[in-house]
Amino acid sequence: MPTVAETMLSTLKANGVRRIYGVAGDSLNGLTDAVRKDGTVTWLPVRHEETAAFAAGAEAEMTGNLAVCAGSCGPGNLHLVNGLYDANRNRVPVLAIAAHIPGAEIGSNYFQETHPAELFREASVFCEMVSTPAQMPRLLEIAMRTAVERRGVAVLVMPGEVALAEANSTRVALIQRSRSAILPHAEDLARAATLLNDARKVTILAGAGVAGAHARVMEAAELLGAPVVHAMRGKEHIEYDNPYDVGMTGLLGFASGFRAMDSADAILLLGTDFPYQQFYPQKAKIIQVDMRGEQLGRRTRIDVGLLGTVADTLEVLAPLLERKTDRTHLQDAQKHYRKTREKLDDLAVPSRKGAQIHPQFVARTLDRLADEDAVFLADVGSPTVWAARYLTMNGKRRLLGSFNHGSMANSIPQAIGVQASNPGRQVVTLSGDGGLAMLMGDLLTLVQCRLPVKIVVFNNSSLNFVELEMKAAGFVTFATDLSNPNFADVATALGIRGFRVENSDDLAAALDDALDHDGPALIDVVTARQELSMPPSITAAQAKGFALYAMRTVFSGKGDELLDLAATNWRRLF
Repeated sequence: MPTVAETMLSTLKANGVRRIYGVAGDSLNGLTDAVRKDGTVTWLPVRHEETAAFAAGAEAEMTGNLAVCAGSCGPGNLHLVNGLYDANRNRVPVLAIAAHIPGAEIGSNYFQETHPAELFREASVFCEMVSTPAQMPRLLEIAMRTAVERRGVAVLVMPGEVALAEANSTRVALIQRSRSAILPHAEDLARAATLLNDARKVTILAGAGVAGAHARVMEAAELLGAPVVHAMRGKEHIEYDNPYDVGMTGLLGFASGFRAMDSADAILLLGTDFPYQQFYPQKAKIIQVDMRGEQLGRRTRIDVGLLGTVADTLEVLAPLLERKTDRTHLQDAQKHYRKTREKLDDLAVPSRKGAQIHPQFVARTLDRLADEDAVFLADVGSPTVWAARYLTMNGKRRLLGSFNHGSMANSIPQAIGVQASNPGRQVVTLSGDGGLAMLMGDLLTLVQCRLPVKIVVFNNSSLNFVELEMKAAGFVTFATDLSNPNFADVATALGIRGFRVENSDDLAAALDDALDHDGPALIDVVTARQELSMPPSITAAQAKGFALYAMRTVFSGKGDELLDLAATNWRRLF
């Protein structure tokens, strides 16, 4: 009779799982030995379990299929928590196997004892402990089905001896996601149509929920004469082939997206959980479409909530809409977007020789040179700003990040999962120097597993976005300095092709060589520390805060920082 772990592996294989991300440990011996004996499922050995969880989440987001990670008992599986939080908030199906101490020792304050069933509860949609072999494979099937149907993280906590025990059953279940159309009630649709038809100026805000609904959103925008604003996770799904696109709003967005929202008298929210209340207009009528009822009205007050998937809801809503002949609102938003886009593009220029490189220029050059179907992974902070503003989506490219959870150090771990599950595709990170350093050990995973990820480092020797937040709040920057090595030399020492770029004139050639390299490559780009990534609308509090920052900086003896800031951003004035 096979062991519980061997039966688990048979079920995972039957459901399309081809790799498990993790770090080996004695409490995982049952699972890792089952993988060794099987020989068809890959154990992908990362250097930190947080990386394993991020990688599994990224694979699940790319493929839409269940991905698996594992951690040994105590500290090993606790390291999974941050990456699992991210995967759960991104609503992707991940199974985490969290090994536990021996069952007989639970409750005795044994070596490495924790309470994983409690600790993982908030980072998952399912979390249960397997106490006896008799619970398997049923609990595995329930966990997998919950992860797939609810699109979230399922955690199975299992003492090591249970995984090694003889299985009571060798049943293998196939878990296939059920398909259904979720549609709002006819009366709710009629109310929404009335509000939209009566409004003079309608704007659409599109989030990740518009995935697969591009044509329907375009039809609605045409009928309503509506500019389309997108949230960060909606960018890859709606920005391309979109004559109604007017950019992003929010902290990472730019002025045209904010204005198109602020000037509307009706807003149609499509599949978005955009969190920043201050960027929603106060007086407009708001109609929200979402397949999860609990999200309706969570971020802003709404006039009509429509429970349904975006594509299916727009299909039944469209016949109720009257085509607006007055296109003034759309035309004004498009004109403003063109001007905003020109201003943003004017910032993406080379620096003078010897000056630190503008990060906008790095992102724009990367956008030009990368493959048509490249997958980009952006670290949280300023790399996400530059990705949002300068990477072009075309319906083939993907853009992933920790856009809901907002964790540092996400890009390289996520790139591992993307590259492992898409071996022939170009995978490129936009990594912050702080994020790179935080989980730098997993550069070794790229080498060991022969994953040809390309890492573009925005090296400004600081926690750059944190500094910007401090300035906006009126604080003198503090505790944000990073004393960095030459990351290209570090990469070379690890067996990764390293490039160091200190002048704008050298950037394109280095990126070209790195992207063409048959293996992992790292491009360490020295970028301007004082570059301002301005929000689309500057509040009075932010202006006051920045003035306080300037005054306090002078008084604290750091006036040279203000001079550097002025020198870096002078081109914004012309």
